[in-house]
Amino acid sequence: MAVEMGLWRAEGGQLSRIVPVSIGLESQLEGYIESDPSVLGEPLLVIGRQVPTAHGGFVDLLALDETASLHVIELKRDKTPRDVAAQTLDYGSWAATLGRSDIDNIFATYRPGLALEEAFADRFGDTLPEEVNTAQEFTIVAASVDNATERIVRFLNEDFDVPINVVFFRHFQDNGSSYLARSWLVDQSEQAKSSISAISRKNKTREPWNGSDWYVSFGEEPTGRQWVDGMKYGFVSGGGGKRYSQTLKNLPIGARVFAYIPKIGYVGVGTVAGEAQRYDQSTLLVNGADRQLHELDLSGNYRHEGDENDDNAEWVVPVEWIRAVPQAQAVRKTGLFANQNTATRLRNQFTIEHVTAAFGLDG
Repeated sequence: MAVEMGLWRAEGGQLSRIVPVSIGLESQLEGYIESDPSVLGEPLLVIGRQVPTAHGGFVDLLALDETASLHVIELKRDKTPRDVAAQTLDYGSWAATLGRSDIDNIFATYRPGLALEEAFADRFGDTLPEEVNTAQEFTIVAASVDNATERIVRFLNEDFDVPINVVFFRHFQDNGSSYLARSWLVDQSEQAKSSISAISRKNKTREPWNGSDWYVSFGEEPTGRQWVDGMKYGFVSGGGGKRYSQTLKNLPIGARVFAYIPKIGYVGVGTVAGEAQRYDQSTLLVNGADRQLHELDLSGNYRHEGDENDDNAEWVVPVEWIRAVPQAQAVRKTGLFANQNTATRLRNQFTIEHVTAAFGLDG
């Protein structure tokens, strides 16, 4: 059975138990989870709410995790034990058939005007994998369930490795403040062991990340940013819209970056030396002195229409180049990693090895 949750108020030498309140909790849980899906124990990106299926009915919440596996989240509400488990599995069978275009359409309905790639990068600081929905997980959300539901879920999870679980929330109120406490029917560590097949499918979607290497797209424009500036003064940049600058802000100081000019090739490898700053406020270390970037002799233009708004501004990240070359010496080869995001974690070992070797660097 699930671990019983208790909450006590400690005052002086006395403990006073706070009694959980169930009225209205299940009707509020969907909103709580939508606003902060991490309450389910891991970062998630909600891509749809009350999503209609092809067989009738509506999935309460659909979400992606950082591997782009799909999570079907169903609230118990007033369903019978047989209904809540059967309905979750029925919705799961439908969700397993969804392709990339289906996922895109669901998200477009949920968040009009925002690209799934942008939302994913913003949520996880990483690129949306090419393969989406290679595995599914099913979560029943409840304040409580009866013995029959527990037996059904444990039977499926523990005996047949179906990645289904129940998460319990209890609602406490004390002195005008409200609290939520969470526990799981099947212990999360045990669920991880019983879901090896699903986890294996997830891991096949991408190579592991080494924790330090990043890909940066230096998008040259005829009347805009120019690589000769980035190479000379030590920076990468992106802007003209939130989708072009947001991922750049994820670059941590000390990370190794591989700079790539679209359709040209890799032109630099360096170390991030500072946080992202607006172009008109950015400072770089040039010949041992701090200089405002906009005061330097630049070949490119880094202003954008409406760039008084941070979302439209050009954002600059200082980089100490280990090796940087002109476009004519760019490293280009079939199979090297390239991506539409301005910055993303570089997992492709073939690219790392080939570019570092071409530049005469240690991998």
